[in-house]
Amino acid sequence: MFNNSGSTNPFGKSLKYIPSLDFCMEQAMFAAGCFWGVEDFFRRIPGVLDAESGYSGGKTSEPTYDEVCTGETGHAETVRVIFDPEKVSYNQLLGHFWHIHDPTTPNRQGPDVGTQYRSAIFYFTPDQRDRAMDSMRRLASHSGKAIVTEISPAGRFWRAEEYHQRYFRKHPERGCRL
Repeated sequence: MFNNSGSTNPFGKSLKYIPSLDFCMEQAMFAAGCFWGVEDFFRRIPGVLDAESGYSGGKTSEPTYDEVCTGETGHAETVRVIFDPEKVSYNQLLGHFWHIHDPTTPNRQGPDVGTQYRSAIFYFTPDQRDRAMDSMRRLASHSGKAIVTEISPAGRFWRAEEYHQRYFRKHPERGCRL
């Protein structure tokens, strides 16, 4: 990191230390049904810096909403969460994830049916994988039900069309609220 003395980078321009950028951000990706409600829920958690709706877990590049809704892309409606681990832990985010949907119903959340509405956790690190697996085992032992949530390595996240982003801010009277 450069300091206030005006250290010079290899390109010859002076850079100064910016304290507001001196923290580590992490990311997580969750699929829990309709992404409008999931995105809105995660945005409200203190320590979450951003949440955006998109598609992941499938086989096609740059999918559109209409393509994902056919069930042929393999993608799930997914929310990518950027968070400050000093303010909210990955384990806390997992707890919220399990709480906001029914992880025992395959390819369905409420009235929404299809593979794009499946329950999934896409992990970025072995630590995230281990924490997700442990939390799923604990949930299954407490609930007594089979958990069908997919836990897979994070692949490419395809950001959904702009009209899906912050949907409830744009349309407070509509949508699939949690």
